[in-house]
Amino acid sequence: MPQYSFDKTDRAILSELQRHGRIANVDLAEKVRLSPSACLRRTKAMEEAGLIAGFRAELDRTRIGLGLTVFISLKVDQHSRETSRVIEEALTAIPAVVACHVVSGEADFLVEAVVPDLGAYEELLLDQVLAIGPVTDARSTFAIRTVLSRGPLPLRHWPP
Repeated sequence: MPQYSFDKTDRAILSELQRHGRIANVDLAEKVRLSPSACLRRTKAMEEAGLIAGFRAELDRTRIGLGLTVFISLKVDQHSRETSRVIEEALTAIPAVVACHVVSGEADFLVEAVVPDLGAYEELLLDQVLAIGPVTDARSTFAIRTVLSRGPLPLRHWPP
């Protein structure tokens, strides 16, 4: 792939796509003041460069029966790449886990999970999360209300 230099027009494209992922290319081009072919070319270049990781529909958790969001702080018994790999593979295989971060501080991992209710969370915790070999401790924090759960990501600093 040829080297591509990103600019403020690319930032405008990304900003618009974050807000309106289903926008038609012709409408996107009009918003960022480009021809449709130039807009599509830039969008494809950003996809190929990995800046655009994908497109998806954002669903309302409560309306689809996933009314409980829980953040689980995990501590692990041994700190190594292998331990991290084992935990990461196990967590990514659990459908209720929607985000996972390796963190510093008291915990080693911070996991975000969504479930229908406390009973489902108990099953998730006991049967899946605590069953991951290296996990030694799990602390749960329940979301009372979600104020903001997604971007758009701030792009004023980009491109450098």
